[in-house]
Amino acid sequence: MQRGARAVAGAVTVTTVSVLPVFLTGGLAVQISAELGFDPGGLGLVVALYFGISALASLPCGRLVERFGSGTTSRLAVLGAAAVMGGIALFARSYPALVAMLLCSAWCNVLGQLSSNLTLARYVPPGRLGLSFGIKQSAIPAATLLSGAAVPAVALTVGWRWAFAAAAGLALVALLVAPREDAGRERTPATPGERATGALSVIGLAAGLAAASCTALGIFLVASAVDRGIDPGTAGLTLTLGSAVGLTLRLVHGWAADHREGGHIAVVAASLVLGAGGLALIAVPGTPALVVGTVLGFGLGWAWPGLLQFAVVRLNPSAPAAATSIVQVGVYGGGFVGPVGFGFLATHLSFPVAWLVGAATMLVAAVAMVVGRRMLATHGRAHAAAAVSPAGRAAPGA
Repeated sequence: MQRGARAVAGAVTVTTVSVLPVFLTGGLAVQISAELGFDPGGLGLVVALYFGISALASLPCGRLVERFGSGTTSRLAVLGAAAVMGGIALFARSYPALVAMLLCSAWCNVLGQLSSNLTLARYVPPGRLGLSFGIKQSAIPAATLLSGAAVPAVALTVGWRWAFAAAAGLALVALLVAPREDAGRERTPATPGERATGALSVIGLAAGLAAASCTALGIFLVASAVDRGIDPGTAGLTLTLGSAVGLTLRLVHGWAADHREGGHIAVVAASLVLGAGGLALIAVPGTPALVVGTVLGFGLGWAWPGLLQFAVVRLNPSAPAAATSIVQVGVYGGGFVGPVGFGFLATHLSFPVAWLVGAATMLVAAVAMVVGRRMLATHGRAHAAAAVSPAGRAAPGA
């Protein structure tokens, strides 16, 4: 129990720290842009590039985590994030310098995510693994909360550079709870043919389509609501409500997964269908539709990442980091395409059209998720048949 609790604490801390540079930049954007001279479009560009680099780094980082274990790679992610935030505090004297440093931190995010997945897979008891992934995914809202708190506490008092310096110091403290052991020592023996790369690629594509739709919620929801005549305060409170519901449902998804024998990817697909309904409701005028649509969008349409990672880890026990890295390529790719595409549609057509396109994209993602699940089932049956055949006995697990 103590070992599992430490694994969860380490995974949450490492994930939070590794993604903090980009969220802290977003939270302090007003103060940073006033000094470095860039507009919201410049902020959107750097965030899109950040996720684009993350997508490119996902597969290589997955191989690194499997090779060196979660202990070494977790500490690398934390040290890298601390170095980037310290560098921004000291040396970010122009917008290009800020962009360059943030893009260098993208690999920290990927490495932190995947090493945390391996930590949980190795050290958390199977009966609590689903909840542990739900808790780990709460690290993203935690990073958002820390970034928001940094504005009044530090940026508006002693300056935004001190906020980055303090975050770098906190990141170094996180080394105390980062995994110490090499997870590779307890590696499940690899089984030839176990990983259904084709099916995981389809699921990754589905996750990317869903992520492309969902990223618009946090970025454009308030602007969209105000554009439709809703009071900015009400719009902001609605965003807060949606975030709280999304955080809660991530934990509920994880808890429920521990009480099911399977069907996790099917639950993700069903959540995407209901989430698509939420995005469609946001396109409808009026506060009630906005509130219900936001709750559905955040609570179901954007609460599935932990459940999906849990399902992939359960299906690939010999190489959980490498397997989840395939899916994460899609998620990060969606984070790159989504804000750019949504912003283009909202600018050249309208916010309602952009939300409806997002809803349709999420429905396509649900269908692709079902296709990927069927491919996994087919691969599993073929793999099981090969394992019990005479050839399979000659090469166990082939």
